[in-house]
This record gives sequence, C-alpha cells and structure tokens, in this order.
Amino acid sequence: MSYLAYYFFPRDARVNYGALLQGQAPVSIRAMRLDGTPFDIATLRGRWVVLFAGAGGCAGPCADALYASRQARTIQNAERDRVQRVWLIIDDPTPSPGVLAEHPDLIAVRVGTSTPNGLPAGVDRIYLIDPLGNFVLAWPSRPDVKAMARDLTRLLRASRIGDLVRYALRHHIVES
Repeated sequence: MSYLAYYFFPRDARVNYGALLQGQAPVSIRAMRLDGTPFDIATLRGRWVVLFAGAGGCAGPCADALYASRQARTIQNAERDRVQRVWLIIDDPTPSPGVLAEHPDLIAVRVGTSTPNGLPAGVDRIYLIDPLGNFVLAWPSRPDVKAMARDLTRLLRASRIGDLVRYALRHHIVES
C-alpha cells in the first residue's frame, strides 16, 4: 500500500505559500520616516524584514497587506521580536493617523519613486528579507494570512539567524 500511495498519490513538492526569490535585497534603502528622521534599511540587518511597497493612501490591497503582515508577525508569539515590518510609501499622500495607529510596530518610510524598481516582483507584493539581506519570499498583497504565517514560522524555526538580536532585545542590551 505504501508503494501504491507513494507512486500514485504523490505529495505536493511545494510546501511554501509565497514565491521563492533569489538575490540580494537592496543594500541600502535610504528614506525618511514620517516624523522626518532618516531611515536606512541596513540598520535592520540581523532581523527578518517583512517589506511592503505601496501608496500612502493605503486603500484596498495596501490595507490587506498591512493587516496580513501584522497578523503573520503576531502569530509568531515569542519569535515576533525577530521580525520587523517596513512599509515603503512610494507617493506623496500621507497615511491616515488611523492606519498608523492600527500598526504600532510598523516602520513607515517615504521613498523615492525609483526605489520600488529594486523589488523583484514590483510593488503591491509583500516581501520577506532574511537577516543577511537576501530576498526569500514574495507573497501577494492580499495573502492567505494563515499560509503566510506558516511560511514565516517554518523559516524562523529553521533559521537561528537573528537569535542574537532577540536575546539583546529581551535583555535590553540594544534599543528596538
């Protein structure tokens, strides 16, 4: 029976929900936070980064992407300190205070219009960047939250990269 099941009912070889990516993330994305302070993505080295690039008005897919990334990070429980969410705002409108209040752990930064050209699948996708600065996955802007969280859980469990950051944050060695 096992041979029959193996050869005639093979399991799906793909277990990840997001599309696998290859390549280095932009080494430096310099931008301005909404409060006017400078931001450089290089400061997040050592942490997993869930990145979304979208319009500042944040309607439709943007709101879904921010919600999904927040929920997927929250589901990680104690491991969520290893994950940082970043929203690259690619146009002029400023996000509403209500949207920002719903996402207190989100780093929202305004970038130039050329920055999204460095994203392998373009804007309106959610990207996962590993602590070493490599693109890992791209999810749709309206993802299945549970599947996205499962991908993140598997990667955090399999990789010990970023544990030092979590240790430092827990013991107040560095600021978050």
